[in-house]
Amino acid sequence: MERAPPPSKPRTAAKPYERPRGGAARPIAELMPEIGRTAFRKFGFVQSSVVTRWPEIVGTRLARSCAPESIRFPIGEKRDGILQLVVKPAFAPIVQHSIPEIMDRVNRFFGYAAVAKVKLRQGDVQPPPAVAQASRAAPPSLKPIPFELGESLRDIGDPELRTVLESLARSLGTAAEKGKSGDDDAN
Repeated sequence: MERAPPPSKPRTAAKPYERPRGGAARPIAELMPEIGRTAFRKFGFVQSSVVTRWPEIVGTRLARSCAPESIRFPIGEKRDGILQLVVKPAFAPIVQHSIPEIMDRVNRFFGYAAVAKVKLRQGDVQPPPAVAQASRAAPPSLKPIPFELGESLRDIGDPELRTVLESLARSLGTAAEKGKSGDDDAN
């Protein structure tokens, strides 16, 4: 005796996933790292910060003459990559001699041996905005730091952090002086 197949249920098409709507609006600045990260990865960069912080990594002298173009890693690896640099033609010999230093600095930036080889390509290099602005930046304030604060800032090893804290101390000193003169006017 043959059995009849059970009656089949009518199939409904699966609904495509829809992201829930609503929620708080997100600022564009919050979304940009995600967008930039995707674009940089497409062109060979695992970390976009290598491009944005290039003058900090190799120094302003080298950043004026060369710029990172891509980092290519072996398939499935995140180490022993090849860093491709664009170099101004006149500076190619100088950069060629600086390759060991560049590799050391980039690897120190990553924290591991990310780059094992550097390839150079001659081309036009635009100075990074940080280098261009550094030449036009206003000199630091010559106003002295309040004595109470200056003594404690001397022990800070990071020069950038020390400069920022000194600037903050100067502005606090200026605000305190304005507050005192305002109290004198009120009397």
